[in-house]
Formats: sequence, structure tokens, C-alpha cells
Amino acid sequence: MIHPLSDCLNAHIHESTNIWQFTVVLPGAVIGRNCNICSHCFIENEVSIGDNVTIKAGVKIWDGVTIEDDVFVGANVSFTNDTYPRSKHYDTTLLQTKVCKGASIGANAVILPGVTIGERAIVGAGSVVTKDIPSEEIWAGNPAVFLRKADK
Repeated sequence: MIHPLSDCLNAHIHESTNIWQFTVVLPGAVIGRNCNICSHCFIENEVSIGDNVTIKAGVKIWDGVTIEDDVFVGANVSFTNDTYPRSKHYDTTLLQTKVCKGASIGANAVILPGVTIGERAIVGAGSVVTKDIPSEEIWAGNPAVFLRKADK
């Protein structure tokens, strides 16, 4: 279902995926099956989103971000893709960011460019992720630090 108040410029969205109102999806994005993309989101061209992904309201996903299957992205998570952004001066080599299968990112977290969040890892709400997070670990804070191993 693509809500009539969204601006989905991508003709390849599977019918099992929901895209809610006031969300923009650019034509080059790849979005999997059975996803739920809530209102007020923006998905740029060079983005890959796997199957069974939940993206809550207010999330912006910029070029260079890959989100694998079964990932949860909380409300207002901010992905970034340029280490030293300047107005009207664009870096042609954007860093690649990867969120691996089954990971969860809490609301209002900031994910800096070029990091990998491992499988089934959890990022606490409001955290700032400045480096890679290993699989099955919980990290939180600013900057995010290791808290403990995640329950299986």
C-alpha cells in the first residue's frame, strides 16, 4: 500500500510494503517486501532496504545507507553520509553505512557515516554512533559505548 499523500517516485515497491503519508521515496531506492515505512520519512536514491523492515516516523535515509532484513529503525533516527558537510559543496565519495540483519535502533539516535551496526545489535534511544557496533551487543550514549551483550 502506498498512501496517496506520499510522494513515491519508485515504481518497484512490492504490494506487501506499506508507505505512509508525507513520505518521499526517490526512484533509485531498493525497498524489500513486507516493510512498514511510517509517515514523514525520506528515502534517497542510493539506499537499499531489505525485507521485513520497520522504519518509524521522521527517519531520513540518505545515499550510501544499506539496511538489511528484519531491522527496526525508531522514530526520528538521523543517518548521515558526509563527514564534513558544506552547503553547496558535495563530497563525491560518500561513506557507506550498513545496518545488519535483525538490528534495532532506538528513537532519535544519530548514525554517523561509514559505520556498521552488526546483526541483532541494539542502539539505545538518543545515542550517537561514531564507530562500528559488533553483532549482538547493546550500545548507548553520546558517544555510544558498549553496555552488555544482547539477549538472544
